[in-house]
Amino acid sequence: MSKRKKGAGKITQSGNLPRPGQKGPATIILTQPRRFGIDIADYMLAVRAFENVDYSRRFRLYDLFSDILMDTHLTSVIEKRKNAALASSIEFRRNGKPDEKVNKQIRSPWFRKFIGDILDAKFWGFSLVQFYRKGEWVNYDLIPRKHVDPVRRLILRHQTDTTGTSWDEYPDLLFIGSPDDPGLLVKAAIWVIYKRNDVADWAQFAEVFGAPIREYTYPTDDDEARQRALNDADSTGSLSVFVHAEDTVLKLVEAANKTGSADLYDKLCERCNNEISKLFLGNTLTTEASDKGTQALGTVHKDVEEKVTLSDRQDILDVLNYDMADIFAMLGIDTTGGEFCYPEKKLIEPEKKMSILTQLRTNFNLPVGDDYLYEEFGIEKPANYDELKKRQEEKAAEIEAAKARETEKTEEDKPDPEEEPELEKHGKGTPKEKKNALKNAYNWLKRFFGKAPGRDGAALEW
Repeated sequence: MSKRKKGAGKITQSGNLPRPGQKGPATIILTQPRRFGIDIADYMLAVRAFENVDYSRRFRLYDLFSDILMDTHLTSVIEKRKNAALASSIEFRRNGKPDEKVNKQIRSPWFRKFIGDILDAKFWGFSLVQFYRKGEWVNYDLIPRKHVDPVRRLILRHQTDTTGTSWDEYPDLLFIGSPDDPGLLVKAAIWVIYKRNDVADWAQFAEVFGAPIREYTYPTDDDEARQRALNDADSTGSLSVFVHAEDTVLKLVEAANKTGSADLYDKLCERCNNEISKLFLGNTLTTEASDKGTQALGTVHKDVEEKVTLSDRQDILDVLNYDMADIFAMLGIDTTGGEFCYPEKKLIEPEKKMSILTQLRTNFNLPVGDDYLYEEFGIEKPANYDELKKRQEEKAAEIEAAKARETEKTEEDKPDPEEEPELEKHGKGTPKEKKNALKNAYNWLKRFFGKAPGRDGAALEW
């Protein structure tokens, strides 16, 4: 692990007026981003300025990114992709066991925000952050991207500067991404611009043809009549109005199929949204319904989106386990000999889980902890758990003792295997065998002698 030298201090930022509590001049002077009124010409100008080999000027492109992020669909798909990774908890393990000291830090709010900025590096091209201690906890600042030249590793005081301070003077900086990567937003920008212009034309179409138009005429060269018509138009609602002289003709040339024209605007808007969804999520059916969508096709699209999430999660682990190693050491957090990971939990239905636990107990005689069962099935542990457990154990011991006594009694009633041949030889056997033998003998004698004669003697017939 390399040793980091003492840095030049904390990078501060403000506008032309210093912020409350700020001491001395700010390192970075912020400028308000340009919003709206952006067309394809502005887009191409920003891309060309970014791609300048000698002096890459990025502020136009990042202003463009800030503007297009006002689009609701673009924001939605980005948040969906980020939340898929943010919803998975990260854990630090050393020798296969969780390290509570490190995990306490990464459960704090700064860490979740940091994971979001790691993911934003894919959308913007890079993220540059400066870490510092804030009491017991770690914190960091995101350096404004308009004031960073990743190729020449410079911090720019003004966004239009071509020279600045080398960020190597700040050992607590962490760069995430690629210096020459414009980010995924550069591909989304053109679709947002097309959609914005399309929706604007659609709104104008609805305004003109979606409501009736009032028409006022006045005699030619009669200024007083013209003024009265204008006053009437101003005082009778906000619908569209045309005021003209009688000798002029007003014609509104409508589209041949107004319903078809509205569908055209809708289709173009849908196409733009679909392209944005495919760019960030790899599919469309998880964000938009489709007439041609089926359950099988939806499953395929969902699988593609899950692969995107797995890739994002691996990128996050790469930053934490490799790029952040020196930063953690500088902050006094020991991560040597361990690694960050996603602890995976198998999702099993409660019925199946109960069956598995029962088989483990009956078939393999594997003990299962009571605390695990309470936690796994969401059952509240009784307050007098120890007393109830002791009663159960005593009752189980009594049952086992009774079974043992019954077994011993049964064993005593059985004849000795060595004596059985002698018993058979002398006509002896078990008590049951003796009883059966006597009964059989009695029945034989009864049949032999027949019925006994009465008092008058037997009646002989010969």
